[in-house]
Amino acid sequence: MFNKLKNKWGVGWLQFTLIFITFALGGSLCAKIGNLILLNFLTESSIWYWIIYIPLVTVLWPLCVLLISIPFGQFSFFSNYIRKIGVKMGIIRE
Repeated sequence: MFNKLKNKWGVGWLQFTLIFITFALGGSLCAKIGNLILLNFLTESSIWYWIIYIPLVTVLWPLCVLLISIPFGQFSFFSNYIRKIGVKMGIIRE
C-alpha cells in the first residue's frame, strides 16, 4: 500500500515519511484548533457542537496542513495536493 502511494506521488521514502508526518500533525492541529474554538461557545455534549465542528474542521484542515508543511519542506507538495482536491470538488477552476 505504501509503495503504491509513494509511486503515485513520485516521491522517495524520506519525502513520503515527511508527507505522512505532515498529514498526521496537520490533522491533529486542525482538530485541536476546532475544539478550542468551539469550546468557547458550546460543550461537546451539545448536538450543535458536532453540527458546527465537522464543517469547521473541513475548512481549517487545508490551512493547518499548509502551515505544518512549511517546516517539513513539503509546502509545494501540499499546495499542489490541496489544489487538486479543490479542482475535483469544483471549488477551484483549473
